[in-house]
Amino acid sequence: MSDVSSRSRTRPLTTAEVNPRLRGVCFKTGPPRRIGVELEWFVFDPRNPKGPVGPSRLTVAYAALRRLALRSTLTFEPGGQLELSSPAATSLSQCVGQVAEDLSQVRAVLRTHGLALAGHGHDPWNPPRRILTAPRYRAMEAYFDRRGPEGRSMMCATASVQVCVDAGTEGPGPLGYRRRWRMAHLLGAVLVAAFANSPLRRGLPTGWLSTRQAVWSSLDPGRALAPASGPEPRQAWTEYVLDAPVMCVRREEGSWEVPRGLTFRGWLDGAGPRRATAADLDYHLTTLFPPVRPRGHLELRMIDAQPGEDGWIAPLAVTAALFDDPTAAETAYRAVRPLAAAAGTGPAPRNALWEAAARGGLADPGLRSAAVSCFAAAQEALPRLGASAAVRRAVASFAERYPGSGRCPAEDLLDAVPVAARRTVPEVAVAGAQSPAGEGRP
Repeated sequence: MSDVSSRSRTRPLTTAEVNPRLRGVCFKTGPPRRIGVELEWFVFDPRNPKGPVGPSRLTVAYAALRRLALRSTLTFEPGGQLELSSPAATSLSQCVGQVAEDLSQVRAVLRTHGLALAGHGHDPWNPPRRILTAPRYRAMEAYFDRRGPEGRSMMCATASVQVCVDAGTEGPGPLGYRRRWRMAHLLGAVLVAAFANSPLRRGLPTGWLSTRQAVWSSLDPGRALAPASGPEPRQAWTEYVLDAPVMCVRREEGSWEVPRGLTFRGWLDGAGPRRATAADLDYHLTTLFPPVRPRGHLELRMIDAQPGEDGWIAPLAVTAALFDDPTAAETAYRAVRPLAAAAGTGPAPRNALWEAAARGGLADPGLRSAAVSCFAAAQEALPRLGASAAVRRAVASFAERYPGSGRCPAEDLLDAVPVAARRTVPEVAVAGAQSPAGEGRP
């Protein structure tokens, strides 16, 4: 970074500079040609699959993983979840191939430490515990604790498949960024329902097929709900960012400040402990967690982590096909557009449509009908996108087993729960709100 650009990131930021920065950087438009995926996993010991892995053991294994030469970026979440973020690929096949190779290396190293990866949207066995001690995570924990325990569950006990697609073009039609933004928030509910995979907490049903989504919908609405709907996503996102609470003010030394009642707009106006900079804005954006996040591309954050070694391929392939193949995109939009009435006026994920998806999966007739249409459109599009036979088989198998039968992976987990144990955990305990003797506290 040049001295000039470095100084521009640390000098005080003006309100006039924010709009073009958010509009141009967060919604960078152009013909869709790139795809990416971020995979989060729980790490477990196959000899004791329901028990937590000790922090010291994870530290040793993760040090070995950091020595790998991966194309994906390897990071770790506060509760020890492992995350692989693929580089931007120019095709679905390239994305799948690169991530599969990286996962193969990661699994091989973990095996030497007696560990393996598990795909669940929410830890089905253990309470949340924070392992990482970086200032960011201490500040996040302090911020979320003011509202209740849901933040700790989000940070330490959830995992997802996040699919990244280009924002789209400036023009109208199925590849235009306005259409893609709107479709993402309607299709998102279908993806929640079809790929729900987190019905358990402490081994018992929670009353939700996607407990992960229940947790996320309970978080601070200023940073976890979708921006206001409207014809211009760029303006809605700009207002959302400015009105969102500031989670923390970073310091070079010591604990970071966690202010109360400070929005980024207020910080720009001089209300913070110091003047906000461009670097502060960039960091503020990383602390916002709506279900669809614009980052120069659209990051779809609503899909539960999936079971099996290759379960992540189906949500990646289906989402890519429905966004990047014009015919499939048009079909999908027609399929999900009627769901807008079911959503009501509330923002995702805290509206009737998204709640129905998280609670009941594809039991809702409208969600099931949309899912069947969208999966069929995706399957027709995959050959046009050059998807391999293996990818096409993965999607076809999932479509037949789940949407075609009105089911989702969560129901397989529920089927395995002994009948005598099938009492539902009180819903207030879904995110750890009722817990014995300090459960959920590190």
